[in-house]
Amino acid sequence: MKIIMLGAPGAGKGTQAKKIAEKYMIPHISTGDIFRANIKGGTELGMKAKAFMDQGQLVPDEITIGMLMDRIKEDDCKNGYVLDGFPRTIPQAESLTKALADMGDAIDYAVNVDVPDEKIVSRMSGRRACLKCGATYHIVYNAPKTEGICDVCGDKLVLRDDDQPETVQKRLSVYHEQTQPLIDYYKKAGCLAEVDGTKDLDEVFQDIAAILGE
Repeated sequence: MKIIMLGAPGAGKGTQAKKIAEKYMIPHISTGDIFRANIKGGTELGMKAKAFMDQGQLVPDEITIGMLMDRIKEDDCKNGYVLDGFPRTIPQAESLTKALADMGDAIDYAVNVDVPDEKIVSRMSGRRACLKCGATYHIVYNAPKTEGICDVCGDKLVLRDDDQPETVQKRLSVYHEQTQPLIDYYKKAGCLAEVDGTKDLDEVFQDIAAILGE
């Protein structure tokens, strides 16, 4: 089962991707993890990607696709995988479709976790992070035992810059411009599945599992 996760930043697609990976025993693949693994392993593509990243530039699509295709050819992907964070644009989606078709393969489901913008802004502005140990909280959904203090290490919790309402709005604007068209792309391809991401996390997952099949 080959799955792509779609949804705006903060929609919860990463959380759902992990749950899918656990239930169906397939790897959860994020582009960030692939980049780190290739750079750490010193692969040719990893070194090319690092050169762009070190200059603060975006890694070209052909390098990203190359690393992704190498990853999904590994043994643990033989029963499928969940892609999280890729593709982000139509050209990336078209490149992925072509690369898979060349292998005689295709995406089975593109799952869109749909959440309205205003809900995402309130969700993300409620997030708090511990910069010391990396633990994350939410003032409504997953509050720490003591307000503003990390349960794990006792350090002070902060609202990260990328969770500030203005920053979230900017990220959503980029999403609507670049990534939203993917929904139409996969709808035309006949593999789009949409779920209501405003529900409780477990309910959203139950809806996804109903689509993918128990």
